[in-house]
Amino acid sequence: DPRTRERFLSKIPARRIGEAAEIGPLVVYLASPASDYMTGQTLYFDGGQTVAW
Repeated sequence: DPRTRERFLSKIPARRIGEAAEIGPLVVYLASPASDYMTGQTLYFDGGQTVAW
């Protein structure tokens, strides 16, 4: 439904839905030794929607 989609997108500051390719580098980093010192974090990957609330 186009209206529902537009309403959903209006709540995301980036005004678009993320792509799988955009989260890939983050997944690679988290799975690599480079992230060994990182602990107890919550990473939001939501186009700024969390900040908008």
